[in-house]
Amino acid sequence: MNNWYLLAAIPVFGLLVLVHEFGHFITAKWAGIRVEEFGLGFPPCIVGLRQRDEGGWEVIWLGGRRNEEDMYDSRKQTPFSGTSGGVSTPGAPTSNHTIYSLNLIPIGGFVRMPGENGDINDEDGNYDPQSFAAKSAGKRLIVLVAGVTMNVLLAMILFTFAFGFGEPKLLPQIGKVVPNSPAAIAGIQPGDTIVAANNQPVNFFIDLQSVVNTELQADKNQHATVPVALQIRRSGSKELISTTVNVREHPPAGQGPMGIEASGKVVFDSIPLWQAPLRGVQYTFQMTSDFLKAIGQMFTGALPFQVAGPVGIVRITGEVAQSVPSEGWWPILSLTAVLSLNLAIINILPFPALDGGRVVLVLIEVLRGGKKLKPEVEGMINFAGMLMLLTLMVVITFFDVKNLLP
Repeated sequence: MNNWYLLAAIPVFGLLVLVHEFGHFITAKWAGIRVEEFGLGFPPCIVGLRQRDEGGWEVIWLGGRRNEEDMYDSRKQTPFSGTSGGVSTPGAPTSNHTIYSLNLIPIGGFVRMPGENGDINDEDGNYDPQSFAAKSAGKRLIVLVAGVTMNVLLAMILFTFAFGFGEPKLLPQIGKVVPNSPAAIAGIQPGDTIVAANNQPVNFFIDLQSVVNTELQADKNQHATVPVALQIRRSGSKELISTTVNVREHPPAGQGPMGIEASGKVVFDSIPLWQAPLRGVQYTFQMTSDFLKAIGQMFTGALPFQVAGPVGIVRITGEVAQSVPSEGWWPILSLTAVLSLNLAIINILPFPALDGGRVVLVLIEVLRGGKKLKPEVEGMINFAGMLMLLTLMVVITFFDVKNLLP
């Protein structure tokens, strides 16, 4: 793989994070919360922009102070313990104008607002009226789930465009037949085109695979082979040939149930533009359901525990980006949509420091009749959760790097 394609991960990660944090940002503004900073990437800060009270904009380079009165210093903040990655720091400016920052580490982002851990504003125990902590439980919940909601909406939009451009699919033309395989015994030859399987039309190679898999799953007696009736068209002939292939329940490694390989010819299966949004929404719900089932099966042991960290995702993104010239926009659009759904599902899990964990804390407050947890307790819960997440990330990254080594 050309390593330059690995750079495709930067706009992919950037889009996912930007959309997620924009959800928190726009709902915080709606709720009347003062957003001190909207950051793309993790500090240290490269450059920040903020509107001046007297008009115009000021530029903050490398997280430094613009002047003596400006108490902002992004180098003193940590983006790992706030509502969506940011945290308000002592001495931060009370200006209602948000700092829009670009930061050095390009794999995250944050929205920094006061009161994210239930912090008290003054010695008398009064909240800053524009802080996150001062808002009602309902408004805080909306802000917390907004990022996840935006990622789901992004997935719907990306799948819509993907279906509009067309999904690359293999034609049902045979490229290779393994000697002495069920297909070879049935007389199938390279260059043959499968027209129908068990009286079902075959338009793409995946249609043939679907029929074969359905027949194998329906075989409750677990026979060694299952018959599948095919109609084929031989190259240069218009006549159809009927034959039966006894597909194998347990084929040798790398051969498949029939012992054939597709020719590799690809066409783009697109749908009318007016149908694409509906298909995109349906596919988003289908993929979400599949993800949740897979997570449940991994925890029960039905599936092996397989996850990819930033390194693994960068590698996958690079491989997919390299396929765009031959397979069109479907691979990269659908991968970005899948990653957006993954980000949404992971963030909404009821784990400390994640959006879902903070939702749980707000719900506990509601069940306690509006009595908030002490800021120190809430901060420690989120800090402990973040330490566990970072530890898990280090372990996953270790195995990602290990898998890259020869």
